[in-house]
Amino acid sequence: MIIEEVVMNIRDLSPEELEKRHQEKVFMESEHLMKRIQRVETDHGRDMGIRLNNPRDLEAGDILYMDDENIIIIDVMSDDLIIISPRDMNEMGTIAHQLGNRHLPAQFEGDDMLVQYDYLVEELLEELEIPFKREDRKVERAFRHIGHSHD
Repeated sequence: MIIEEVVMNIRDLSPEELEKRHQEKVFMESEHLMKRIQRVETDHGRDMGIRLNNPRDLEAGDILYMDDENIIIIDVMSDDLIIISPRDMNEMGTIAHQLGNRHLPAQFEGDDMLVQYDYLVEELLEELEIPFKREDRKVERAFRHIGHSHD
């Protein structure tokens, strides 16, 4: 089976519609969410190819296939993350500037900044005394690097 487009995301589907279908999941690492072409396997052993016609990143909960009886959903594996919890705008600006200089991609959930684990970032946060914790957590979207060069 070749998937050329995402049907929808499960957040757009009613719980009743979801529950009436046999569910299979494709477990992906967050970095694979950016790949337009790849081969995957569901948790039931079904091989699938993904070759998206439209250039878009996949997201947790994306539906790759759905009929009246079955549904195949993307689930993202946990990442080793640093959850940064600045106490004020000064700390947020300081760490955002530091991470931006290193071109590290970040995501935001509420007042927290999420970055993939890096021991140098951990040391920096300890040195700056900015609150953080390390945890395994699922993200909905890939950590995307922004293309930029210093000219």
